[in-house]
Amino acid sequence: MPPYPGTSGRRDWRGALDAVRRLMRDPDDTRQVFRIMRALNTGNAPANYARLIASAAGGRIAYERAELAALLADPTAVARHAPGTVGAAYRDFLVTTGYTADGLVAVSEADHADAWGAEHPYGWMGRRIRDLHDLWHVLTGYQADDPLGEAALVAFSFAQVGGLGWALIAVAAALKSLAVTRSTLFARAVWEGYRHGRAAAWLVAEDPRALLDEPLAAARARLGIREPHAYRRARRELGAAIASFGGAGRATA
Repeated sequence: MPPYPGTSGRRDWRGALDAVRRLMRDPDDTRQVFRIMRALNTGNAPANYARLIASAAGGRIAYERAELAALLADPTAVARHAPGTVGAAYRDFLVTTGYTADGLVAVSEADHADAWGAEHPYGWMGRRIRDLHDLWHVLTGYQADDPLGEAALVAFSFAQVGGLGWALIAVAAALKSLAVTRSTLFARAVWEGYRHGRAAAWLVAEDPRALLDEPLAAARARLGIREPHAYRRARRELGAAIASFGGAGRATA
């Protein structure tokens, strides 16, 4: 696939390392996540777009170009899902965390709104992966309101969509955890996230409109999403050490 128009294709390692240092100091500073993605995920959108249109239903999904933020931010649409479904679990997620789809969009566009709003297939792909993030929290069981859940999902996301930005954040979080918790449990949970992302079906090619109506347990089984045993053990045994990691994982916008 051709590169994104007007881009050099070069990675900005200096900018990425500065952003990851800021993120490790304050895990709630979600803007740094998107700085890292812009710095290192060069070529990621074309690769994922090519993979999408080569999949069974991906051509239709790409042709329709549905904007997931609009769907996930619609309170009427979110409210209609039956108990036990993925949509109901997502609704509970919003209530529990206080997060919103619009909030994630606002944080991502704080510095470079033009990149996300581009009328280009790659811009749409970038928005799609961004907007799937919270839905993946629901599917994987990695909670969004703690640093471990975010780190594990970042590793899961790297396995799913590639991009060195995801890898850098996951590795940095795992290394920081060794100093903060004096344990390898946090790092093991992050590694589990990567392995589970490799084992699962490619979630980018799923139609969220159908997925939201599917029973949560059935969806996890169909997609090959494994139980997060290492993550649960780390949360149970580390407890206050995770809380002292810094931040709750993402600021509420």
